[in-house]
Amino acid sequence: MAKIFYSMSGEGRGHATRVRAIVDLLAPEHTIRIFAPGDAYDLLAPAYAGTAVHVEPLPGLRFFYTPEGKLDSPQTLLRSVSYIARFPLLLRKLRAIMRAEKPDLIITDFEPSLPRAARSLGIPFLSLNHQHFLIVNDLSILPPWLRRRASLIALVVRSYYGVPQHMVVSSFYKPPVKEKYRRQVTPAGVILRPAVLAQTPTREGHLLCYMRKFSSENVLAALETCGMPVRLYGLGERPARGRLEFRAISESHFLRDLASCEALISTAGNQLVGEALYLGKPVLAMPEPNNDEQIINAVFLEREGTGCWTGLADLDAMFLREFLERLPEFRERIVPENYSGNTAALAKIRSMLAAKSS
Repeated sequence: MAKIFYSMSGEGRGHATRVRAIVDLLAPEHTIRIFAPGDAYDLLAPAYAGTAVHVEPLPGLRFFYTPEGKLDSPQTLLRSVSYIARFPLLLRKLRAIMRAEKPDLIITDFEPSLPRAARSLGIPFLSLNHQHFLIVNDLSILPPWLRRRASLIALVVRSYYGVPQHMVVSSFYKPPVKEKYRRQVTPAGVILRPAVLAQTPTREGHLLCYMRKFSSENVLAALETCGMPVRLYGLGERPARGRLEFRAISESHFLRDLASCEALISTAGNQLVGEALYLGKPVLAMPEPNNDEQIINAVFLEREGTGCWTGLADLDAMFLREFLERLPEFRERIVPENYSGNTAALAKIRSMLAAKSS
């Protein structure tokens, strides 16, 4: 039995979802200690209360949004100053914990402090996230304007996080890995939780919509015209609006609605889109404004022919109707087994643990 430390970004549900899936697969065999900032801690601490998996809070960076729901890059950068100022103290604290507990392996999901502390002590570490696709994958098929933006984000990822010893890149799409990174990279699909794997996909005549932090009136107006019930998560519980039913966040209810829907309409986060495709659901993606990573995800979704995308402010009844008319075409192109990354990720983790013990 090995001792594994695991850290992650605290922004959004995708990181915590991916970490939970891996931890649930590893916990029967190993001792796991999770370091989680912000939203991730709030999600994971209750999930593992009373179990052998220990979850503790960790300082982390956060994204900030304008009242209109756009990513506020200057404010995000400004608010990161205090985190950066405290970073040396955080590294000292983590190094002290590692010296005392002697973990066999560090796994990190886009969190910078734990792998830096591990590197300074010579402890092997593995990156398991989506964001490193910006560095290691060939994105030449993107339109020039988006390719330029991807290059700029890649510089931020590299400066924020560096290039780890090895990377499992979890993504619902798999552009070629650049030649110079092929020995460092394990491409994998999305990491699927046991709760997702346990679902039996059906089609029960409703749409599922997920929106994060903000809404746009044009989206709600378009959904009202679709001619079928819509179960909408992310905006909180509120009175129904025609056939729109606003539901409180519930993991079990959301997964049941995802498994039984006709299609998913959502932001373009890698994890949720990948889970939907695994369950055979076409996706209409609406990237968060100013979120270039989500725009890239949406472009690849459309390129693979398993869904389409539009800007959040641009969705209207006509676009939604055209998406719904194309559902049979999208479904034909979905190959569910292509989207599971569990086997590849677990094989890499086990090989690193075996190398450490040999």
